[in-house]
Amino acid sequence: MTTPITSQNAKLPPLIPRARQKPPPAQSEPAPVTPDLPPPPSTFHFLKPTRRILSPQDHELFLSSPTYTLIVAFVFGVSDSVQSLPISAVKKKQQIDGVTKILEILDEAEVLLQAHPPLDTGSRFGNPAFRTYLTDIDSHLQAWHAKLGIQQDAVEEVSTYFAQSFGSSTRIDYGSGHELNFILWLLCLNRLGTLPRDSFPQLALIVFPRYLRLMRAVQSAYYLEPAGSHGVWGLDDYQFLPFLFGASQLVGHKFITPKAIHSALTLEECAPDFLYLDQVAFINSVKNVEGLRWHSPMLDDISAAKSWDKIEAGLKKMFVKEVLGKLPVMQHFLFGSLIPAVDGMSREEDGAPNGNSEHNHDHNHDATSWGDCCGIQVPGALGAAQEMKKRAGEGLRRLPFD
Repeated sequence: MTTPITSQNAKLPPLIPRARQKPPPAQSEPAPVTPDLPPPPSTFHFLKPTRRILSPQDHELFLSSPTYTLIVAFVFGVSDSVQSLPISAVKKKQQIDGVTKILEILDEAEVLLQAHPPLDTGSRFGNPAFRTYLTDIDSHLQAWHAKLGIQQDAVEEVSTYFAQSFGSSTRIDYGSGHELNFILWLLCLNRLGTLPRDSFPQLALIVFPRYLRLMRAVQSAYYLEPAGSHGVWGLDDYQFLPFLFGASQLVGHKFITPKAIHSALTLEECAPDFLYLDQVAFINSVKNVEGLRWHSPMLDDISAAKSWDKIEAGLKKMFVKEVLGKLPVMQHFLFGSLIPAVDGMSREEDGAPNGNSEHNHDHNHDATSWGDCCGIQVPGALGAAQEMKKRAGEGLRRLPFD
């Protein structure tokens, strides 16, 4: 005889809902503060910038040095100066004389492209004509810095950073480290009084976008490879600072949310006024697949943030941790008198620890990083896109990492 179901149910203990445990509150690390920009010293003893971070000990000395504070203060100070500020508002202001001259120099640097057309190699890797272009850039450095009013004994030091901002002639590549050299060039001009603090909004939203347009033209002409496999920060093949400056611009914006970067209409209408949107629109235009999720997953992830304040804070953390805080990046950093090393740091003329003064590999590689220091050779999206245009009817064999 079967037992009634009701009696079986009566023997079962009552179901008591399990109390939900609240997750522990997220420990969000605050964004680094913007230090006060120290005044420049009254006297300088100019010298050619050289590498001084040749070991982990050198790097530790740098991270606790006044120069570290100086760089963070300048980069974050320029970024903070454009918070909630569109490009059109800055263009209405009277232009600083030093800014006008820098724009003229960047215009002339772009004109030089016509004198050095790329060789028809049929390859989407770096074009060797880039080296002759850089040689021509070097030949103009004296005249350009004289136009800026830089004293003769300072030209060699200051111009080194500007020359480094175009990319590597050895590897025919360009990355966010070269972009950083452009900002260091502006920092040197600030130290010499050419770019006072009231020029900062114009540096971020007039000078820097002009530099971006120049480098896009250079990258398109010579198919510069990304320095490493995907740039130091993994945001973009080449740039980082347009995202930092651009996020600062959008802080508190009433209508443009982080998710708006997925809207083609928003990008089309607002990119001329906001660096972040302009850079996203440019990336979309050169990638051969559609959608940030496929070609720029980190940018796609960032777009889920609740506010531009969160994004700006996160980008500041990335700058200090993934750039200034990483030895494989900082071992290429150059120190002179305007951006000085500290006592106890190695000297390049004494030789790198492994005997290789050009590229010191005496460091550990982070398996989670993009390998900006020692990455494999990867063709840039610009090179692939330009070759595709040339072979419109022929097609181009796809590579798995395009």
